[in-house]
Amino acid sequence: MPPRKQARDSRTHLGAFLGEQLREIRAEAGYASQDDFSPVIRKDRSVIGKAETGESPPTESVLADWLDLCGVSGRLRVMFEGVTRIARIRENPGQAQAEPFYGAEARAHTVRYWAPIILPGIVQTPAYATELFKAMRFDAAKVAERLEVRMSRQAILERPDPPDITIVLWEPVLHHQIGAGETMRGQMARLVELSDMPTVTIHVLPSSHGANPGLGGALQLAATADAPELLLSDSLVEDQLTNNPEVVRRASSTFNNVRADALNRTGSRDILVEAMERWSN
Repeated sequence: MPPRKQARDSRTHLGAFLGEQLREIRAEAGYASQDDFSPVIRKDRSVIGKAETGESPPTESVLADWLDLCGVSGRLRVMFEGVTRIARIRENPGQAQAEPFYGAEARAHTVRYWAPIILPGIVQTPAYATELFKAMRFDAAKVAERLEVRMSRQAILERPDPPDITIVLWEPVLHHQIGAGETMRGQMARLVELSDMPTVTIHVLPSSHGANPGLGGALQLAATADAPELLLSDSLVEDQLTNNPEVVRRASSTFNNVRADALNRTGSRDILVEAMERWSN
């Protein structure tokens, strides 16, 4: 299969310049084609193709594997990491906006999530997340990239010192169909499984309570030992990230209010089990 057409000028487009360099180190390492490289790096060929044209710079984990396989280390590796980070910000500033939160989330001692529309990424199954990305009209390569980032966030659940995680779900979220019924059943089963973990507390706010103070949008809060608490709030166009104390305080107050109105841990688990059984029928 011929390589993707290079539509961007590597002399003026940072992503294209990066892609050109990635293509060269791949070839120098003995992988003559993208088809040769794909099974070794365990990524779809389209991911490699879009990285090498600059259309979609690689994620941190893909880049790390790429550099490892091509034997790149030292100052050259640092250069590739820095250029890739900047290229990703330029290519997708909205996604880049959220990335500092993911870093804080990974080392947090306490994380809190309020979800009034869809389940938070930290608990999504691959099937559920894939359906969301497809609905956003992403192509296969972008779906794979976003899915990798989303699933890598869930590593905090298995950390040796996992954070305290509190999740409040508005009950309708459990009934918003994302994908096929089997996708929803698997997602509900995952929630039930997580609700048994000692470091994860899931509350369900019943829809029978009517309007609630959190209907303005989803909230994600990450508290670390080395920085102020960070807030990521969802919006239709672009997520908003801030550590402004006043804004974080208001978000924290909203979270506390919806949690106060939610069912306790046992009652919430019963609702999750009921939802799982409903999607099994």
